[in-house]
Amino acid sequence: MSNRFLYLSVFILFLLANTSVYAQTRKELEAQRIELKEEINRVNKLLFTAQKNEKSALEDLKDLNQKIEVRTKLIAAIDKEAKAISREINSNQREINKLTQELNALKKDYAEMIFKSYKSKSKQSRILFLLSSTSFTQAYKRTQYMNQYAAFRKKQGEEIGVQTERISQLIDALKNKKKSKDTLILSEKEQKTQIEQDKKSKEGLVTQIKRKEQQYRNEIRSKQREEALIAEKIDKIIKDAIAKSNANKGTTKNTGFALSPEAKALAASFEKNKGILPWPVDNGLVVRRYGSQPHPTLRGITITSTGLHIATNKGSDAKSVFDGTVLAIQVLSGGKKAVLVQHGNYITTYNNLESLYVKIGDAVKTGQALGKIFTNKVTGKTILIFALHRETSRQNPSTWILKR
Repeated sequence: MSNRFLYLSVFILFLLANTSVYAQTRKELEAQRIELKEEINRVNKLLFTAQKNEKSALEDLKDLNQKIEVRTKLIAAIDKEAKAISREINSNQREINKLTQELNALKKDYAEMIFKSYKSKSKQSRILFLLSSTSFTQAYKRTQYMNQYAAFRKKQGEEIGVQTERISQLIDALKNKKKSKDTLILSEKEQKTQIEQDKKSKEGLVTQIKRKEQQYRNEIRSKQREEALIAEKIDKIIKDAIAKSNANKGTTKNTGFALSPEAKALAASFEKNKGILPWPVDNGLVVRRYGSQPHPTLRGITITSTGLHIATNKGSDAKSVFDGTVLAIQVLSGGKKAVLVQHGNYITTYNNLESLYVKIGDAVKTGQALGKIFTNKVTGKTILIFALHRETSRQNPSTWILKR
C-alpha cells in the first residue's frame, strides 16, 4: 500500500508538469489570438471608417485583402488554440480515469484493512496481544506497532481525501476547458461568416477594377516615379549633409558623417535601441512594407517602398522615434512636407506631413510631435511614410521599431 501511494504521488507530479506545458502553449496561442483581434480592430478603424469612393476602388481592394489576410490568420490561431484545448481535455480525461482507478483500488484495500482491524483489534484483543508478550521489551514494541498502525491508517484516510479532492478539481477544470473550447468554436464560426462577406465584397471590387485596369496601372507607375524622385532628393540631402560635416572638420573624406563625441554617443544609443524604438504615431497600422514587393491587387506589377507606410487616425501627429536634431525639411508636391531628423549617423524621415511644428536645427526629444500627417481627401486615409537611413544606406524600419 505504501508503494501504491508512492506511485500516485509520482503520477500527480507528472500530471501537474504535463498540464503546465499545455497551459504555456495555450497561453501563447491565446496571446496571438488577442493580438490578431486587436489588429482587425485597427484595420476596421483606420481603413474602413471613411466613406468609400469609386476613385479609391484599388485602395479599397487592398484594404479588404489586408483585412481578409488578418482574419484568415485569426481563424487559424483560433483553430490551433481549440485543438490545444482538445489535447488538454483528452489528457485530463485520461488522467482522471487513471486516478479514479487507483483511488478505487486504494479505497478497497483501505476498507479491507479497516474491516480486519475491527474484527481482530477490539480493546480486549489488544490487551491480550500485549499480555501474551514474553518480555517487557516485546510488550513495548507491540505497543509501538499498534500506535504506528493506527497512525498509518489515519494517514491513509487523509490521503484518500486529498486524492478525491484532486480528482474533483480536475473534473472542474475539464468543464471549464470544454466551455472555453465551445466559446472558441463559436468565435471561429463568426469569423468565417465575416470572411465570406468580405470575399463577396472583394468580388465586386475586382469586377469594378477590371473595367479600368489600365488606368489604375498607369496611376501606380506614376506614383512609383513620384516616390522614387522623393527618395532621390532625400538621398541627396543626406549626401550633402555628410559632405558638409566633413568640410567643417577640414577633411575631404566623404564616407560618412564626421561626428563629434556627443554625436557618436547618440548614434551608439540609437543602435542599442534597435527593435524597441517607439512607433512614429500613437496608433498605427502598416499598410505597405519596406522594400520591393508585388502589388497587392494588380498582377505583374512590382512596387518599391523606401519606408513603412503607416495608416493612423485623422489629425494625428508624426512623432520623433528618438532624440536628435532636425537636419532638413523637404517640401513635396501638393504642399506636403518631409522632416529629416539626425541621430548621430542615423537619419529618420517623416514623410507626408501637411503642417510642421519644427524647423531646421531644432533639437527634438523622443516622442516629440514634428508635424500633422496629411489626410487624403479621396481615400480618407491618413498615412505616414516612415524611412530610416544609416549614413546613405537605407534600413528596414520594421526591424527598428517595437513589434506589434
